[in-house]
This record gives sequence, C-alpha cells and structure tokens, in this order.
Amino acid sequence: MKHSIRWLVLAMVTLILATACRDAPERDSLAGAWRSQIRFRGGTLAEWKNLEFMYVFNAGGTMTESSNYDAAPPGPPAYGAWRKTGPRQFEARYHFFATQPPGPSDELAKVGWLPAGHGVLTERIVLSDDGKSFKSAITYTGFDPAGKPVDGAGEGTGTGARIDF
Repeated sequence: MKHSIRWLVLAMVTLILATACRDAPERDSLAGAWRSQIRFRGGTLAEWKNLEFMYVFNAGGTMTESSNYDAAPPGPPAYGAWRKTGPRQFEARYHFFATQPPGPSDELAKVGWLPAGHGVLTERIVLSDDGKSFKSAITYTGFDPAGKPVDGAGEGTGTGARIDF
C-alpha cells in the first residue's frame, strides 16, 4: 500500500512539474502571434486613430508586423528583430518602407505609389505575469530615400494580447 501511494505521489508531482515547465516558456517568451493597440502622443503617427498592429515574433529573434494602416498609404509589413532584455522584458526594432503617390507629371505614375524612404519603430515590451498580454513604449523615426531623418518622429504606448486558442 505504501509503495502504491509513493508512486501516486510521484506521478502527481511529475505531472505538476511537466505542466509548469510547459507553461513557463509562454509566460517569459514573446514568441508567437500578437495583436496590439498603439497610441502615439506626437509625430506623424499621432494622426492615425485606432492604430492596431499584428505581430509574429519568431523563436529565432526575427519578427514581422502589419498594421491596419498598411493600405493607407500602400505599404508592405514591417520586418525586424527582437531580443530579451530581462525577465518578461523585450525590445523589438522593425523597419518598413514608406510610399508616396506619384505626381501628375511622374512618368512612373503608371506604376502607382512610389518609394519615399523608410520608418523604424523601436518598442520596449513588458509581458504580464501570465504571459498573455503586454504593455509597451514605442518610438517612431522616419527617414527619406537618402537615409536622412525626416520630421514626424514620435513616441507612444501600446497594449497587446497573445493570439491563442
């Protein structure tokens, strides 16, 4: 009887530890898919109301971001990298191409929107204790086609939730 109870206790402890170890990486990892709301206090992006981002943070440290404004003006998603900076703390830096409409005399008007430089977003993210949501501080800097900073830089905050079943 004592032998059976020991095995039962050992099995229960093993199950509890296995469950805790399985959930622990999610509580301290940014890897996965996320949806966030971003609010800029100043700069060009402050005009964008109800700005939302969708992210995928890959386990290897790369990421992709897309926003509900990717089509206004047309532009591709942002691509970048992320890293862990402390317990439940991360930094992400991602770049996107900016576009502008062609002028009436542009020969390339047949092509559509033209390259207009790029933007860089840097976001400092803090995960909640359960790893299912985050709060962030974000900065934006825009660059012209020659790589020189342009007016419109700004700072903001974000809140996000893990996309899960």
